[in-house]
Amino acid sequence: MGSDGAGRVAVTVAWSPAPREVREVALELPAGATVRDALRACGGPVEDGAPCGIWGKPVEPGRILQTGDRIEWYRPLRVDPKKARRERFARQGARATGLFAARRPGAKAGY
Repeated sequence: MGSDGAGRVAVTVAWSPAPREVREVALELPAGATVRDALRACGGPVEDGAPCGIWGKPVEPGRILQTGDRIEWYRPLRVDPKKARRERFARQGARATGLFAARRPGAKAGY
């Protein structure tokens, strides 16, 4: 069902080795290949604990691939995004961020 006539599947593997850097590799694998096989073929993690997904939805490494799948291999976050935002807000102050950044002279706070 998910493969082309030659018994192969064409997929793309995408990952981000560093912030603001994305790499993509197009692969052609035998029919019946799994997410794990695709990650190994592009030099990805070989352990099963590596978080990955297809088109943004988490999947298990043993999932069988279909032509057109985009496998995404996720690296762990170094900083909790909510914590980083709170720290940034504390450094900048309430008046320099968000709605308060471009205020009309003489206007009330928040308008």
